[in-house]
Amino acid sequence: MKKIYSREEFKEHLNNSALEMKNDKDLQKDKLKLISKADKYNWIHQTSWLGEPILKLPQDMFAIQDIIFKNRPDYIIELGIAWGGQLLFYSTLMETLGGVKIIGVDTYIPDDLKERIYSHKNLANRIELISGSSIEDKTINNIKEIIGDSKNVMVILDTDHSHDHVLKELYIYEKFVGIGHYLICGNTIIELIPEQIHRKRPWGPGNNPMTALDVFLEKNKKFISDLIIDDKLLLSCNYRGFLKKISDL
Repeated sequence: MKKIYSREEFKEHLNNSALEMKNDKDLQKDKLKLISKADKYNWIHQTSWLGEPILKLPQDMFAIQDIIFKNRPDYIIELGIAWGGQLLFYSTLMETLGGVKIIGVDTYIPDDLKERIYSHKNLANRIELISGSSIEDKTINNIKEIIGDSKNVMVILDTDHSHDHVLKELYIYEKFVGIGHYLICGNTIIELIPEQIHRKRPWGPGNNPMTALDVFLEKNKKFISDLIIDDKLLLSCNYRGFLKKISDL
C-alpha cells in the first residue's frame, strides 16, 4: 500500500533525499558537465518572466522565491539587472507577499528597457532604477536614501564577476542586510567549470565570485553559506553563494 506522508514527514523525506543527492559524486560531476556544455547554447539565459529575459537558472529563481516567501524583505537590491525580467519577478512576488521597493542597479539601463518595465503599471511602482556602478559612492548613497534605516533587506550581486569587484560589493552591501536575511553572491559556478572558450570574459577559474566569497567568509563571521539550499537545487549558478546573516558582531 502506498505510504501517505504527513506534511512534516514529506519535508523530512525531501531533506533526506537532498542529502543523498548531495553525496552522489557521479551525479555532482554530471551536473557540472551539463552546465558547462549547455552554456555554449546560452541555456542559462533561456528563461523569461512577463516577456523579459531572466539571465538566471529557474532553479535559482525559485530558491530566491522561497527566501522571499520566508523572510518577507521590505527591500530587494539587485546589482546587475540585465533585461529586467528578475525585477518583474520580484515585484510580482511582492504584489502578493508585500514589500516596499525593488532597487535595480546597472551601469547601462537603456530607455527601451525602462519603457518596458514601466509599462507594467502596478508592478513597476515598486521598482526603482539606478544607473551607475554598484561600488561608487553616488550609487550607494542613492540606495541609502531609498531604504533609510531598514535592515529588512535582501541583496543580490550579479554585475562584474571578477574577484576584486565582487569582494568590494560583498564588503559594501553586507552592511545593508539584517540578521536572518540574505546576501546572494551570484555566478560562483564560474570557479567549478572549465573556462568557456565560447564566452570570452575577463573572469574565469581563480578570478570570480567564488574566490571573492572564500576571502569574505574567511574574515567575516556574520554570514554563513546556506548549504541546505545548495543540497536541494542540484543545478545552480550560485553554489555556496546563498549567504545568510547570522550575527551583527
